[in-house]
Amino acid sequence: MALSIDQKKSLMTNLIRAEEFNRMMYRRMMQGKLIGFYHPAEGAIAPGVAASTFLNQDDNLSPHHRGHGITHMLSKGIDIKYYLAEHTGKVTGCCEGRSAFHFSFPEHKVYMMSGFIGYNFAPAVGWGFAAKQRQKGQVVMNCSGDGSYGQGRAHEALLMAQNWKLPIIFFCENNGMSIFSTAMEMHPKPDISSLAEGFGIPSAIVDGQNVFEVAEACLEAIARARAGDGPTFIEAKTLRFNEHDIGTPDLSGWEERSEQEHAEMRAREPVAIATKIALEEGWLTQPDIEHMREAALREITDVEAFADESEIARPPVEELMQGVFAP
Repeated sequence: MALSIDQKKSLMTNLIRAEEFNRMMYRRMMQGKLIGFYHPAEGAIAPGVAASTFLNQDDNLSPHHRGHGITHMLSKGIDIKYYLAEHTGKVTGCCEGRSAFHFSFPEHKVYMMSGFIGYNFAPAVGWGFAAKQRQKGQVVMNCSGDGSYGQGRAHEALLMAQNWKLPIIFFCENNGMSIFSTAMEMHPKPDISSLAEGFGIPSAIVDGQNVFEVAEACLEAIARARAGDGPTFIEAKTLRFNEHDIGTPDLSGWEERSEQEHAEMRAREPVAIATKIALEEGWLTQPDIEHMREAALREITDVEAFADESEIARPPVEELMQGVFAP
């Protein structure tokens, strides 16, 4: 599905925002200003932006854990100041500073985040079933990495979604790495989307470093879901420039990833690719792009001020013990 110039500009804006917000999260983690941990998204920001920019407010979104879903959520229109406040342990956070990484924005149809890989497949089927029953054109964007498709619940979800023709997009952000294990070790075929063939689900493989190519595939899948034609599988081949999470070794198997591998990856940086396309096609100038970045940095200044000036969450012991089971 061909993109309009306005759609391309929206994607470019969100891509630059995603890049700067990820840099901000990395910086704050290194400064000791985040609670918990952070899985940096550098190199893998384009898929989340493309998957989420054109979703409607009432569409369900299950973000990928890379970048803690920041690229997905800011692109869907979620106010990131509440997201950062949560990661900072403040009462103004989306979960009142109780959860850090495990955020929730139910008013935006982003219901949960879990540390369990592939946790989102079973809820996605439920959301898809509910959407089909409502018949209001809602879709479910279910984002996950290549490693999650080793989970049995992923296969069950694909089966049920196809049998019931549910409006779900299974969006695989394949960066080729499951923490330290490579996709080549974990899967018998190079393309994760080959799983969809066994269930008769239409699939597409796209360059996950090219936000425009990914968005075209997503728009087609979204239109198909809204029309009642069932699920689609999209595999975005992307890259993870950094370690799995800040502080762990950057290994492939038992060996460090080489300088050559890093150099080859960083030659395919998403914003650089999008910038080259925008300038060559002539719908943006370099000053336009600089203004987008300046706006993103101003937004980040306001977001950080909100988080830093908010009160630290100090829940009482009685609250912390609720739901804790002990003999």
